[in-house]
Amino acid sequence: MTTVIAVIVVFGVLVAVHELGHFLVAKSFGMRVNEYSLGFGPSLFKRKWGETDYAVRIVPLGGYVRLAGMEGEKTDDPREFPNRPLWQRFLVVLAGPIMNLVLAAVLYAVSFGPVGIPTATTTVQQALPHYPAYEAGIRPGDKIVKIDHTRITNWQGLATAIISHEKQRIQVSVVRNGHFHTMTMRTRYDKTLKRYVVGIKPTTVTIHVNPLQAVKDGAIQTVQLTGSWFTALFRLLEGRGPFDLTGPVGIAELVSSAAQAGLVNLLLLSAALSANLGLFNILPIPVLDGSRLMFLIIEGVRRRAMDPDRENMIHFVGFVILMALVLVVTFHDVAHLFHA
Repeated sequence: MTTVIAVIVVFGVLVAVHELGHFLVAKSFGMRVNEYSLGFGPSLFKRKWGETDYAVRIVPLGGYVRLAGMEGEKTDDPREFPNRPLWQRFLVVLAGPIMNLVLAAVLYAVSFGPVGIPTATTTVQQALPHYPAYEAGIRPGDKIVKIDHTRITNWQGLATAIISHEKQRIQVSVVRNGHFHTMTMRTRYDKTLKRYVVGIKPTTVTIHVNPLQAVKDGAIQTVQLTGSWFTALFRLLEGRGPFDLTGPVGIAELVSSAAQAGLVNLLLLSAALSANLGLFNILPIPVLDGSRLMFLIIEGVRRRAMDPDRENMIHFVGFVILMALVLVVTFHDVAHLFHA
């Protein structure tokens, strides 16, 4: 039940924040918002506050903000979306993806700061019996400081140094009770991990950074993820990268696993999903925000808006194609679950 709630909450928050971006910017420009809805299909909850209907619908695969003038016959009402300046309409559409990136940065900051990141250290928590480290004399509490002549300061460096010594003898230097000890052992291939190991488990500590550093690190992590996302996209377009999409079922499986692993894992995954949702939405695919941005750019160049009926038809066709793609990816995800 906990994992089901986690899936619902994560999906709901990502969509709600995305649509909130459109909603808030539209309201700030004085546009009339007819509806703010989470989900599609028949409504489970619907209430009108002011001039806006707020709804939660039965199919939790997205959401929308319905702005006056975006559907139906255009009027001269200055509060309708099509009658607003081009730059305002552009910002309203862009606000959804931007809010997802902001949410990603916030979730990363919360993970790095108040919640804290579990970090493996070079202090041994356990030396596995019958493995090289235990047989050489490594014991819990030993702090590994050197492999051969390489100084070790973190777990990643330690793991890299061990893996690089395939079937080789290595000298492991540790500090135990304030005294320096050096032991010799030979790495062993682990069939489960598929790499060379010596059989030690690290002591893990939770590291918290101060609030300012957490905000900075959250922003940096989001920027780096964005860069990696565009790099992967370019590689895909060049035919040098894999076409690997994960649908709602696959994402739900990831969220469920992260929820079981702990709060920090759930926050980190949610941050990555939020950033990916925002970035995916700026692609110029009909029905996504990116296509609306593209149409607005074309309007700015031509100094004339596209015919609303034609644009709505393009978005409708795009919606059908996107739903078909979702069904295909979902079928693949379900098949993967049964073969896992």
